Amino acid sequence: MNWKLVAISLSCASLLFLSACGSDTATNTKTDNGAATATNTAAESPAASEAPAAATVAPATEEEWQPVLDEYRAFTIKEADSLVIETEKFVNAVKAGDIRSAKQLYAPSRMYYERIEPIAEALGDFDPHIDARENDVDEKEWRGFHRIEKILWEENTTKGAEGYADTLLEDIKLLRALMETVEIEPSLLVTGAVELLNEVSSSKVTGEEERYSHTDLYDFVANVEGAEKIYELLQPQLNKHDAALETLIGTSFKNLDDALAVYKDGDGYKSYLDLKEEDTKKLSQLLDALAEPLSQMGKILGA
Repeated sequence: MNWKLVAISLSCASLLFLSACGSDTATNTKTDNGAATATNTAAESPAASEAPAAATVAPATEEEWQPVLDEYRAFTIKEADSLVIETEKFVNAVKAGDIRSAKQLYAPSRMYYERIEPIAEALGDFDPHIDARENDVDEKEWRGFHRIEKILWEENTTKGAEGYADTLLEDIKLLRALMETVEIEPSLLVTGAVELLNEVSSSKVTGEEERYSHTDLYDFVANVEGAEKIYELLQPQLNKHDAALETLIGTSFKNLDDALAVYKDGDGYKSYLDLKEEDTKKLSQLLDALAEPLSQMGKILGA
């Protein structure tokens, strides 16, 4: 996994294990809610257990993949454009000393980045520059959103954050400029979807990502939306190869979306401190139920 997986939680270990092992591990998920049913369905379905049936359809050709890759590029560029605009608003608030507005703009602006994180990681050091948490990198190299987050919430001021804000905006503008050049291959989509869920499981669901602002639900939702966009783009090909698997993934995404909708608060989301242990346990179970079938997409599509 990437540099961000510093503190691997039990749920993350489950995700990584499932990604490596495929559908045979589905029956190991033991819960007392609907997540167990969804996971076990993956193991019992013909899509998950009968490899020859999935192999009857030839892998997607380069001509079939290209429209999907082009659409994903268009999606990421649109998100990056919005990221520049919203981050500039956030940066302006920081530089104006408007701590109230800066705190309000912080989490929503980050969502655009969290949806397209696979692209940022494919372009070099943008992810650590933009999204590193404290202790992820050397103190002298630490910058980006979370560096500013600490100042805003722990020190309750904008003073000292102005330079980091300028650097953040410069990094994001450069990321946007390079979006046109990144080479997008089928494997990036497939692994990107799984890695976005791993991001959620390793730091968002544990509350470690936004350790000062406790705005983890914004990141959680955005990572899931980024993974779901990839699934939607692959849905026609996936349905052609394995309709049962495609249905299972779609149902699992809906279950997770519905669970997250409970924590909406106006145009945003509740503080992660408002969640109880049973809330985070349910979200972890739903993530596990989704990760197992999602990890099979690459094998099914030949990506």
